[in-house]
Amino acid sequence: MSTSDDPPPEAVDEAVDERERRDEDPGWLARFRTEIVDGQTLLLTFLALVTALAIGAVLIILSEEATRETLTYFFARPGDFFAAAWETVGGAYGALFRGALGGPRAWSETLVSATPLILTGLAFALPFRALIINIGGEGQFLGGALLGGLVGFGVTGLPMVIHLPLTLLAGFLGGAIVGWVAGILKARTGAHEVITTIMLNNIMILLTDYLLLTALFQRPDRPDPISKAVAGSATLPLLFGAGFRVHWGFVLAVLVAIATWWMLERSTLGFEIKAVGHNPRAARFAGMNPDRIYWLVLAIAGGLAALGGIVQLSGVQGRITPGFAAGLGFDGITVALLGRSSPLGVIAAALLFGGLRAGGLAMQADTQISLDLVTVLQALIVIFIAAPALIRSLWHVKTRKESGLEATASGGWSA
Repeated sequence: MSTSDDPPPEAVDEAVDERERRDEDPGWLARFRTEIVDGQTLLLTFLALVTALAIGAVLIILSEEATRETLTYFFARPGDFFAAAWETVGGAYGALFRGALGGPRAWSETLVSATPLILTGLAFALPFRALIINIGGEGQFLGGALLGGLVGFGVTGLPMVIHLPLTLLAGFLGGAIVGWVAGILKARTGAHEVITTIMLNNIMILLTDYLLLTALFQRPDRPDPISKAVAGSATLPLLFGAGFRVHWGFVLAVLVAIATWWMLERSTLGFEIKAVGHNPRAARFAGMNPDRIYWLVLAIAGGLAALGGIVQLSGVQGRITPGFAAGLGFDGITVALLGRSSPLGVIAAALLFGGLRAGGLAMQADTQISLDLVTVLQALIVIFIAAPALIRSLWHVKTRKESGLEATASGGWSA
């Protein structure tokens, strides 16, 4: 005999179906292959990049004075326009490529730029799997830099083998606390995480500005708001020695991404996170606690963003200044969306954005083209990758169903 406390049949069915899907999981390699064949992910991503670069080329042509002048007599001597356009666009994109991938030093700068983006991207991607939208990466990034930095320059006399892990742990806790506040507010009061995380961003930015003027943080020989320098024993060592800025923080970021992937795909907690995101009501009737998932996943996400902050402090900047986060928390949202909220996809997207940033600096130095163009390219890439139907229409790419590959695709991959 059923009572009023019994779960509705449809909720039980959804919970059972979710567990059956987990038991029948074909494995990460099979899912990866299926996604490529069914969604044509690689092809659409490549075409999105080509489309963005093509539009970027038009913008370069229209923004440069040399090519604009040839437009005034285009019909009289069209060759001049095409020659100037080719030289301008080729020089710009050539410098962009060289700055991103044109040698060991370029690779080093790409990896340096990608490191914090991997961690802030994970800070959005992880809670997004539970349909939690974490806009607080910027504040969590600062929370990690503040608490980790306090240990990094405030504690002395420790060997690196103790001081550096302690600094990283303190940084993780600093951001985890910021994320936990938003999570507990959502779990206990129902406050929407978008609002609370945005407000926490503002709080952390103002708190950073205040602390940089206190004796606890401010460098004693400077009147301006700048923190003390992180001790050498709390500084991340260089990965390839002097001459290359890439540090061991990049390795740490990749390992954290792999650990996040394992947690989502192989652990009970990861299953609960995805189940809550799929249907919180069904997850509750299946014995899970969505409120616990809310605050726990936001705390972990805050710690991930905070690792980006402390890695940037200990590996690159060395000290905290106003504007230290530099929008990296918000850029992580773009990286996560571009990587389809997959930890491994976040790594790839962060490397792409890191290359664009490193290459953009070289492009500006070599051709005097504004660095803002790189930001435009990033936006175009995200727009086109986020709109696969638009790319299919522009390039006349057929879907798997339209091309009649349903039977052969699945059979080919499983063979």
